[in-house]
Amino acid sequence: MSALTTPPSSPAPPPRRHPVRQPVRVGRPQWATRVATALSVAVLAAAGVGHAVVTGLDSDIHRIDPFKDMKNRPARGHGMNVLLVGTDGRDRITAREKEEYRLGGAPCHCTDTVMIVHLSEDRKRASVVSLPRDSYAETPAHTDRTTGDRHKAHPVKLNAAYAEGGPQLTVRTVEKMTDVKIDHYLEVDFISFMKTVDVLGGVRICTVRPLKDTVTGLDLATGTHDLNGGQALQYVRSRHVDGASDLGRMQRQQRFLAALIARATSSGVLLNPIRFRDVTQSVLGSVRADKGFGTNELIALGRAMRGFSPSSSEFTTVPIGQMGYAVKGIGSTLKWDDKKAGRLFRTLRDDKPLAPHRVRSKVLSVDVAPQQIQVQVENGTMTSGLGRRVDSGLAATGFRTTRAPVNAQDRTLRRTVVRYDPRWDRSAKSLAAALPGSELHAVTGQGPVMRVLAGADFSGVRKVRADDPAQGEFDTVRGDQVICPPA
Repeated sequence: MSALTTPPSSPAPPPRRHPVRQPVRVGRPQWATRVATALSVAVLAAAGVGHAVVTGLDSDIHRIDPFKDMKNRPARGHGMNVLLVGTDGRDRITAREKEEYRLGGAPCHCTDTVMIVHLSEDRKRASVVSLPRDSYAETPAHTDRTTGDRHKAHPVKLNAAYAEGGPQLTVRTVEKMTDVKIDHYLEVDFISFMKTVDVLGGVRICTVRPLKDTVTGLDLATGTHDLNGGQALQYVRSRHVDGASDLGRMQRQQRFLAALIARATSSGVLLNPIRFRDVTQSVLGSVRADKGFGTNELIALGRAMRGFSPSSSEFTTVPIGQMGYAVKGIGSTLKWDDKKAGRLFRTLRDDKPLAPHRVRSKVLSVDVAPQQIQVQVENGTMTSGLGRRVDSGLAATGFRTTRAPVNAQDRTLRRTVVRYDPRWDRSAKSLAAALPGSELHAVTGQGPVMRVLAGADFSGVRKVRADDPAQGEFDTVRGDQVICPPA
């Protein structure tokens, strides 16, 4: 989603075309038509969007009706709930892409990803709840879209609901499990996923350990990576990176969404109507959405997201009560924790943040915990005992100092310096934050131990700590906690 604003100096309007005369409806006075037109223009102008920018967006979306004939639905809450579904469709992927990104094999025609995206009533917050595809679910009675057979309600894995009954059964199953009314449905396949990333210029992902999956071909070393669409798809699909399997994959999907928001809100797409149109047309041409998700909704969401940043988003996974819950004829599933999941979805319905309100603290938040950072302190002045003071101050804050400070070769330093190996740059920034005014000097090959050369400007150690990624009862993380730190 994107936002639009009118540029300071708008270009001259295109030549006026004579519209095709339409028959006038009986009973509708001309003043009503003028008022309706004026209101439409006013709404678009308020959004910073012209007719020329949004014309045709509706026609680019492949329409489906996932809410047809649905009855006994949950009561509507506050805010907007979008069911975001990722499928394994790969029919339009080229042979080269299939080989390069390991996308061969027959698709299962099921959901690879299921998320509820909740946009708050004031449009200042997006809460994303991942629903594991192996979740134990019970479908309502329905007709199998493949065989035409009529099925009674029965247990399945959540991702199988799509294979049996398509978007409609998926929505019905999710609503039954969560008691959250779905307002809109958005379906993305592999090709539309890759296009979304590519038209935004890629996404930046950071990892603190190597990620390698021989199934998807993912191979990322520790550090920062700029991924194109195909590489990003490998990142969010990989399940064999560690023992966390699907749960680990969902965490990477959440990190990817946070990175995508960061990219969209910092790349100028939200402020450039023409670029927004180009990006939106490219993306919407390969997604499927409900009939109610149209131009007006895009404009409204775009306006709201002008003020969005990664910290405006929060991510969690539905609480799991039992791993490996065996079901006859289905296999191993994930059984939700009914009580915790109930509280989670009630929080969504009530339009409340999933992460608790955080009271501003005098302790500075850093990316890497001091307890993980090794430090050797050196006295870079002729002041006796300065090295011991710096070492003691850092140790009291949690840094793993040697407790054996030494004198530096240069004893004339005016400013405190942190020397570090570039491979441990995030640790170096966290250490520098505890030493106000210090300078960072990269030294290739130095290794994991940071060297602090205390200068004459040393005035004390600032307390720092790493944010606990698990926020509150629902283990929620904010987008700004999981994206790459500023360079």
